[in-house]
Amino acid sequence: MNLEEYKGVYVFAQQVDNEISGIAFELLGKGKELAKDLDTDVTAVLIGSGVKGLADQLAEYGADKVIVVDDPELKDYRTEPYAHALASVINKYKPDIMLVGATAIGRDLGPTVSARVATGLTADCTVLEIGDFPLVPVPGKEAEQKHKQLLMTRPAFGGNTIATIACPNNRPQMATVRPGVMQKIEPIKGAKAVVEEFNPGFTPNNKYVEIKEVVKAVSDVVDIMDAKVLVSGGRGVGSAENFKILEDLAEVLGGTVSCSRAVVDSGWKPKDLQVGQTGKTVRPNIYFAIGISGAIQHVAGMEESDIIVAINKDEDAPIFDVADYGVVGDLNKIVPALTAALKAEIAAK
Repeated sequence: MNLEEYKGVYVFAQQVDNEISGIAFELLGKGKELAKDLDTDVTAVLIGSGVKGLADQLAEYGADKVIVVDDPELKDYRTEPYAHALASVINKYKPDIMLVGATAIGRDLGPTVSARVATGLTADCTVLEIGDFPLVPVPGKEAEQKHKQLLMTRPAFGGNTIATIACPNNRPQMATVRPGVMQKIEPIKGAKAVVEEFNPGFTPNNKYVEIKEVVKAVSDVVDIMDAKVLVSGGRGVGSAENFKILEDLAEVLGGTVSCSRAVVDSGWKPKDLQVGQTGKTVRPNIYFAIGISGAIQHVAGMEESDIIVAINKDEDAPIFDVADYGVVGDLNKIVPALTAALKAEIAAK
C-alpha cells in the first residue's frame, strides 16, 4: 500500500429520510481542524436516494467537497448497498482519514467498510488529533516514529481506562465518533461545495435485505444532549423513588433529569439518560451533579458544561475538582431547599 496516494479528510454524512443527522455536522467541524493540521481539504460523502439537494447544507458546515452517491437502492439504510457505496468511494478517491458517526447506522457501517478496504477502525472515539506515533520515540528507533498520524482516543476495558490508537501502516485511518463529543462550526451562510456525483452501480443479490415495513418508535424521553439545564443524579441519590426531588428541581429550572452509569446499572433510570463515556456526552449551560462522586468516566461526558454545580456529602469527592460551585451536605435537605428557594424567587418576579 502506497500511503502517499491517500489524501484528505472524509466524513460520512449520515442522512435519514433526506434529513442530515447532527453527527455529520459535528464530524465536519472536527474534520476542519484535522484538515488544517494536514494542510488538506474536507470531503463529505452523502449516500442516499434523491439527496443531492442536501450538499449545500454540508458546505455551510465545513465541507469543501461533497461526493454524492445517489441510487434508488440507497433510499433506506441497508448494510450491503451502503457498505458497497462507501467502500467504492474509498477505493476510488483514497482518503487519508475516514470519519463515521458512532450511531446505530455508523456502528454497523463502519466496521463492515473497514474490513472491505482492509484497514483498521477505532470505534467510539472521544478525542481525535494529529500527532506522532509512537507518542514517545522508542530509544534507538527515533527515526521510525511516524508523523502526522491520526491519534484516536477512546474508552477501553469497560470505560476503566483510556486508550490512544493509531493506524500507521494502512489507509484510510478510520474512526467512529460518539455523537455530542465534537463541536460543529457556526454555519457559513451561502457557502458552496464542489459536488461530484459517483455511482459504483448496484446489483441486488442475496445479501440485500428486503425492508418489509418501517415502524418509527415514538419516545417520550427527552434527548439529554439537547438540554440546556441538566439535573444529574448518581448512586448517592439512594433510590429510584428519591429521584423525585431531582425531577422537582429540573421542573423549576425548565431542565431535564439525567444520571450516572451506577444509576442505570441499578435499574433506576433508562440508558438514554446516562451521561459519561459509556453514555452520552453533554454540554448544557448548567449541569447539576447530585450524589455523583465524579469518576473520570462520568466527568468525560460532562466536563464541557458551561457551569457545573456539585452537591455531595463527601467533601473529598473528585466531582468538586471540576465543579464551578460545590455544596457539601445531605442532598435530601439541600435539593428541596434549593427548589423551594428558586420557586420563591420565580414567584416574586
